[in-house]
Amino acid sequence: MPRSTTPAKTPRIDAFDLHPGRVLGGKYVVDRPLGGGWEGEVYKVVEKRTGIHRAAKLFFPHRNVRDRAVTFYAKKLERLRNCSMVIQYVHTETIRVRGVPVTCLISEYVDGMILRNFLKRQRGRRLSPFQALHLLHALALGLEEIHQVREYHGDVHEDNILVRRRGIHFDLKLLDFYHWGAPTAAHLRDDVADSIRILYDMVGGQRHYASQPAEIKSVCRGLRRDLMAKFFPTARHLRAYLETFEWDE
Repeated sequence: MPRSTTPAKTPRIDAFDLHPGRVLGGKYVVDRPLGGGWEGEVYKVVEKRTGIHRAAKLFFPHRNVRDRAVTFYAKKLERLRNCSMVIQYVHTETIRVRGVPVTCLISEYVDGMILRNFLKRQRGRRLSPFQALHLLHALALGLEEIHQVREYHGDVHEDNILVRRRGIHFDLKLLDFYHWGAPTAAHLRDDVADSIRILYDMVGGQRHYASQPAEIKSVCRGLRRDLMAKFFPTARHLRAYLETFEWDE
């Protein structure tokens, strides 16, 4: 009987639900889950040999056919290795979950709080204009580095930003880069516009926008993307504006 040429169907796993203590690939011990999304789940793990904490992103097999997603993602992170807002990639590992081979991407573990949760802990669940502009400056500075190497994020929002306070500064890391498609000028503009939308939300969104000072409105531009693109065509323009504008008395 001739051998079938029909490709084997990729197994579908929609949740890994790994428990603390589970050993991955004989090298890493699961500490706790960090989050999940369309592509897979992320766990804080401990390297058995050294005790170093890492992050392991496990990709759902049907979202990573022939390791295309992991390969593209790892190469993108490698190109961004000198960008301060990017979590550093270490290597990939193959493990088995319920008998199915699963590829996971191992990266540095960064302690911090998702921006959405960070805002929930603030008074009134929002930041003051000065704090919000300061955080936006950190975001624009990091995006400028990413755009300088002709890359982009593609999905900048409150659930993809990790926040740590360091002195008077906000130390930010970007999560879950949208990794499909070559970078275009439109991608870079979208990163900037999405960052400005975050400013709008950080100061209270529509409910509080009318009462915001001119400094906030001069950046948000009523959330009109055509005006954002005109005044802040790149992350460099946005960063430079935030460093040089004069406050109204």
